[in-house]
This record gives sequence, structure tokens and C-alpha cells, in this order.
Amino acid sequence: MRTLLNVIWLLLCGIWLALGYAVAGVICCVLIVTIPFGIASFRMADFALWPFGRKLVARPGAGIPSALGNVVWILVAGWWLALVHIATAVALAITIIGIPLAVANLKLVPVSLVPLGREIVPASDARS
Repeated sequence: MRTLLNVIWLLLCGIWLALGYAVAGVICCVLIVTIPFGIASFRMADFALWPFGRKLVARPGAGIPSALGNVVWILVAGWWLALVHIATAVALAITIIGIPLAVANLKLVPVSLVPLGREIVPASDARS
């Protein structure tokens, strides 16, 4: 079932979300200072392609630099990315088939808000 949902997700909205995150990652990597944001954007693009069966967990030892980077990220890009994910989730939830996709879109809200200091792992390997 997870694979079927991932394929439907990929066809309906995953490709477009991943392309958007990848373009943002390339733009961020052009400037030296924003390379950590670019790497986070590429991680989010990977997660946006195939979200079912994976979870976002805190990375041990992330520390203060990640927290400060997340504050900057929220102010610059995180808030509008979260709003886009919420709006897409509402649009997907209109149909019965779209409800699991809407839930997956809401699962992307935390990673769009605070991407630094987090890692994406298989759901079976998720740490508490």
C-alpha cells in the first residue's frame, strides 16, 4: 500500500514539490553562505518525492548552529513553504483518494519549517 501511495503521490504532486525544492537548493548553493540551506533543500526534495514510509527525526548533536539556521530559514522561506503545504493538503483532502496524500503533505510541514538538525529515516528505523 505504501508503494501505491508513493506512486500516486509522485504523479500528482511529488514531482512538482521536489522540483521546487531542488531549484531552491541550487539557488542556495550558488552563494557560499547559504550552502547549508541548499543541502537541506535537496534533502527536502528527496523526502517530497517519496514521503510514505519515512519519518523526520531530530539528528543527535545538531546544536545551536542548526537552531539559529532554522530561525533564519523560517523567516526567509519556511513560513511560505509551510503555507503551500497546508494549502495543498486542503486541496487534496477534498477527495477520498486525496486524504492520505493530504496527510503526507501535512507531514512535510515540519521539515519545511525546520530542516536543519533533522534527518529523514525509514519509518521502521525511527528513533523516539
